Amino acid sequence: MFTSLTTGLILGVSAGLAPGPLLTLVISETLQHNIGSGIRVALAPLITDLPIILVMLLIVNELSTMQPVLGLISLAGGCFVFYLGYQNFQTTGVELDLQARQSRSLLKGILANSLSPHPYLFWFSVGGPIVIKAMDSGGVAPYIFMFSFYSLLVGSKIVLAIAVGKSKQLLSGSLYITTIRSLGVLLCVLALFLIFEGFSLLGLP
Repeated sequence: MFTSLTTGLILGVSAGLAPGPLLTLVISETLQHNIGSGIRVALAPLITDLPIILVMLLIVNELSTMQPVLGLISLAGGCFVFYLGYQNFQTTGVELDLQARQSRSLLKGILANSLSPHPYLFWFSVGGPIVIKAMDSGGVAPYIFMFSFYSLLVGSKIVLAIAVGKSKQLLSGSLYITTIRSLGVLLCVLALFLIFEGFSLLGLP
């Protein structure tokens, strides 16, 4: 239970604050319109991710009886999380497109998240195996992971929208960059655990 909570929190806040299409849209909508517009974009994953999760869980569950395949998925998940951590190390801020447009914030957020490969890759290679493993152990662990992940994923974007709306220099400041790079360290550590688990499932030393 504690592992599910910790993993969900780390992955959630890392995904929530890492530079990407959805975060950029949260910030640009906040700056172009208002804090409410940024918050509406931040809520998009709560709408778009359910069908993605169901499909990815179905696929991973079908493959879970084949231990070598699950090992390869775990290795792929570790590499993906390591790549996300590496991206965090490279960040120097967020580049924005601030051309004035009509505000359709929630629709923009839904489209941006649905068309991004990250949710699909995450739930196939990382989130899906974590949930399947938690389900095998029984109890509320899968729900704790999901709740903690989305609380931090959406919540961190909302907090950032509010902060940017009040201080537009935040994204180029050292605090944001230091936070992102620190989360990169945690992601790389988590990636190592996933990679070691993949080797274990493949029967490799």
